[in-house]
Amino acid sequence: MTGWIGFAVRRAAGLLAVAVVLVVVTFAMIQLIPGDPAESLAGQNATQADIARIRAELGLDRPLLTRFTDYVSGLAQGDLGRSFQTREAVSDVIATRLPFTAELAVFSLILVLAVALPLGIAVAARHSRRADGAFTLTTGLLGAVPEYVVGTALVVIFAIMLGVLPAGGAQTAQSLILPVLAISLPSLCVMARVVRREAGNVLSQDYIRTARGRRLPLLRLYLRHVLPNLLTAVMTLSGLVLASMLGGTVIVETVFAWPGIGQRVVDALLVRDYPVIQGCVLVLGLLAAVLNLLVDIALAILDPRSSLAGGNR
Repeated sequence: MTGWIGFAVRRAAGLLAVAVVLVVVTFAMIQLIPGDPAESLAGQNATQADIARIRAELGLDRPLLTRFTDYVSGLAQGDLGRSFQTREAVSDVIATRLPFTAELAVFSLILVLAVALPLGIAVAARHSRRADGAFTLTTGLLGAVPEYVVGTALVVIFAIMLGVLPAGGAQTAQSLILPVLAISLPSLCVMARVVRREAGNVLSQDYIRTARGRRLPLLRLYLRHVLPNLLTAVMTLSGLVLASMLGGTVIVETVFAWPGIGQRVVDALLVRDYPVIQGCVLVLGLLAAVLNLLVDIALAILDPRSSLAGGNR
């Protein structure tokens, strides 16, 4: 019990530290964005008096430390502020947009696992240098292609040339296919390579050779002896992949006009809508930290020695 308490305290302290860093970073990065939101709101024909009035209304004329204190105070009360452009509560913006981004990320992770696990195991099981070389070369090349390039190519091929899938939007279930493919491809290649390496290590163990010598059915061999030994690596990487997908859909959502947080952040950057940028980045960062925490807890449950050992060092 003491070990589990220590584990929980360490993880809670780590999550709190991440939250503090995120709050500071999200506020500081806004100050580095060039331009003046008041000028964007005022328009081209606005006078300096108009711009000054808008700056005062937005609170941009106050000292930096005062603005940071107000920002932290608002967060403590669950208030992420209001959009400079629409005056909509940022929490409402996120509540509307986050489900679309989460939908992309979850379906993308499902696709990654559904393809990468059997592919990596199959390549490891073949023991073929030619197959292994082709697998390494192909996954290396495809994994290096940026998501927006993959997305653009998919739109050209399947939406414009073949006309079998929608080019953008979120009106139908088919609209999910192209953005999910674009987001999944790099992560799929990375996951398949990790599974290939880990499966190769497992298949080289003596107990696997013994099981083969006893003519254990292949399906049973892989399900009972190989797959469980891959869980730690796969779960760890899956948490990282899902967190990166949540925050990495910005360009893909823009390419496919997907109404998620990523596209909203891009729109906010163009008009320097500080509260929306801060709120979206902060929430995505906290989600990533929570996901990693959940993965740590799941791994600790599957292998309690990993968490307890951390507290005894």
